[in-house]
Amino acid sequence: MMTRAFFVAAVLSHAALLGLAPPALGQTNSFVPVSQAMQANPDPGDWLHISRTYNQQRFSPLTQINTDNVKNLGLAWYADYDTNRGQEATPLFIDGVLYVSTAWSKVRAYDARTGKVLWAFDPKVPGEFAGRGCCDVVNRGVAAWDGKIYVATYDGRLIALDQKTGKEVWSVLTLDHDKPVTSTGAPRIAKGKVIIGNAGAEFGVRGYITAYDAKTGKQLWRFFTVPGNPAEPFEQPIMKEAAKTWHGNWWEVGGGGTVWDGLIYDEKNNLVIFGTGNGSPWNPKYRGDGGGDNLFVASIVAVNADNGKYAWHYQQAPGEGWDYDATSPLMVADLKIDNKSRHVVMQASKNGYFYVLDAKSGQFISANNFVPANWTSGFDPKTGRPNINPDVRYNETGKAAMVQPGAQGAHGWNVTSQRR
Repeated sequence: MMTRAFFVAAVLSHAALLGLAPPALGQTNSFVPVSQAMQANPDPGDWLHISRTYNQQRFSPLTQINTDNVKNLGLAWYADYDTNRGQEATPLFIDGVLYVSTAWSKVRAYDARTGKVLWAFDPKVPGEFAGRGCCDVVNRGVAAWDGKIYVATYDGRLIALDQKTGKEVWSVLTLDHDKPVTSTGAPRIAKGKVIIGNAGAEFGVRGYITAYDAKTGKQLWRFFTVPGNPAEPFEQPIMKEAAKTWHGNWWEVGGGGTVWDGLIYDEKNNLVIFGTGNGSPWNPKYRGDGGGDNLFVASIVAVNADNGKYAWHYQQAPGEGWDYDATSPLMVADLKIDNKSRHVVMQASKNGYFYVLDAKSGQFISANNFVPANWTSGFDPKTGRPNINPDVRYNETGKAAMVQPGAQGAHGWNVTSQRR
């Protein structure tokens, strides 16, 4: 039986459930440019980031829909997508217009009241790139800033589109086409910069994130997540320290640590915080004989938003060997912990644990499993280092082991939210 992918709205439906109330009848689309002030304090009815606000809590302050009337929602309109391949994007809602990316990195703008397509953009990703990724030709969303809509295409371009017309303003290549890398995540905005990572740790690549000038597309900084060839200059002093946790000729197989999702801008501390993916290849022995933590795979890392300089890191799985990406969505919040207010960053990770870290320093606060997990027996309460179970490591005996969670993980790209 053939299925189809489509975008649905209702009288108080997909848009409204996200807090995206349709504009009043007769209102025209004004294509309001998104500013720093708007992003920091969005109108209650707008959804300016894929997670609504910088803190990525996905909480709507609107109260029109509640547990009593949600059953009364009815279909207002729907729009067919042109493919039933993976669709993972959250739409933006800006002054009556919905902006959404679809498979193959296409972008559409819809009138939220009627479902009319206002414009559509096709970056024409070459078909051969479909074989490079692990998880289909998905795209997880767009970003908006100063009259432009930004999309990262599957073949590694970062493109700025005119918010009114969908016409291309500028385009830059963010990755090396000679390597099996792709880009599936949503860009993030931080103080006039557009930030994006890459994917492909399964295929022997080196991870990084890059910041571009939102107006021109000029590259402003890049942070590599694993060290390169030590015979060449290290990009930052921290890469020299990270290299001490690797052995053998790891750079020949890439190392991994790609940043394919899990990006957040912590406005309070002016930090870009992001999660890194698995090591490449999975078996640590082939990344470099001799073991080691292999920084910064399977880690949460923070860098200064202005210049990309290293601030802190927390490694969830030292010497990772189970495809335990730390790239699930991140969230920052102010919580009361031990009767003190703490500004924290949180993640429900693929490895089955929910982590809480101090957002300014990266200090470990807690980790609690939300599914059965046997890869670790617990964490050092001071350092947060996990006590890894040696029986589930790769070994030379050929002895099988049951690892929980498995490679599919406990939580992937699916979004999280905080109820206030």
